[in-house]
Amino acid sequence: MVLQAIRYAPGSLQILNQLKLPHQEEYDEIKTAEDGWHAIKDMRTRGAPAIAIVAALSLAVEIQTTALSPNAEEVAAFIIEKLNYLVTSRPTAVNLADAARKLTKVVELVARPASNSGAAVSKAYCDAAAQMLIDDVADNQGIGKYGAEWIVKHSQGGKVSVVTHCNTGSLATAGYGTALGVIRSLHATNALKRAFCTETRPYNQGSRLTAFELVHDNIPATLITDSMASALLRLKGPSERISAIVVGADRVAANGDTANKIGTYQLAITAKYHGVKFLVAAPRTTIDLGTKSGADIVIEERPGKEMTMIKGPRFDGVDLDLSQAETISIAAQGIDVWNPAFDVTPAELIDGIITEVGVVEKDANGVFDLTLAMEAHSESIKPTTVGGL
Repeated sequence: MVLQAIRYAPGSLQILNQLKLPHQEEYDEIKTAEDGWHAIKDMRTRGAPAIAIVAALSLAVEIQTTALSPNAEEVAAFIIEKLNYLVTSRPTAVNLADAARKLTKVVELVARPASNSGAAVSKAYCDAAAQMLIDDVADNQGIGKYGAEWIVKHSQGGKVSVVTHCNTGSLATAGYGTALGVIRSLHATNALKRAFCTETRPYNQGSRLTAFELVHDNIPATLITDSMASALLRLKGPSERISAIVVGADRVAANGDTANKIGTYQLAITAKYHGVKFLVAAPRTTIDLGTKSGADIVIEERPGKEMTMIKGPRFDGVDLDLSQAETISIAAQGIDVWNPAFDVTPAELIDGIITEVGVVEKDANGVFDLTLAMEAHSESIKPTTVGGL
């Protein structure tokens, strides 16, 4: 059974509440843009591609179930105001702002002719939002294919093992996944020996969500703590044939600097030291040519209680009681907390950026030219043809 984190039909949107995973599968009804904003802010849905889609579709559902003005300009103004509001839910991931810009252009274009109605603007918006859901799955499958082929090509034969961080699968996207999509593709072609996923503290997206997806899909996998990564590469890297660390991205700057879940930077450092390839898997909607480098990326800081508290079902020594979810303290009371949700990995530590149209590698000067990916068309560009793309 395919894992589906976003369920959409015209007038209806449900999201799998990721705060309840891996122990409970519960879907939340999203009826308005405000519902979508809170679902994203509260991290009931997360992952750069997924939050853009949920935001867009939450507004689509509100439009489909609300009586709006017959005037095209008024409907366009209503939609644009809501899109600007939705963008404030998570500032670091570029996909949400990118989706809002594209959808804004759609409604402005349709609202321009005097003959068009408010209904025409609403329909154009809803059609475009729904298409994003379809396109994201196709893009992820492309990322999985190209990433898997690249890893196999750069390995020394035989099955390979891969390390990944945070959650980048069906729960973080419209389906299939980015970095986890690469792992799925390796597994589907019988090229994967084992996947290693970090627990991804402090919010445990790796142990709660990635592990859940790997078990769900029967992919051979092992969970490690974040602090075990260097030891894993040194002590088990050769025997497990660990060929790559593959992560997702919330924003890729024009020079290749990449913002991703906190802990990514240290993985890139240990990969470089141990001679393991470090890859970023991201759809082109995550590439932000308007952001010059990682220094210009705003890093979201989360509440300190995400580090000092942990929540889960009660364990009686034998079984889990799923009806009794408890929050417990795991830190000294009164301690100051610094809790950035993301860090920035410098481009010089990244070996390749996997997109839906190919893998971008550095040129002879050690520089990523991401304009190649942004200008490419999937039907005409093959991996490793120009600058690694």
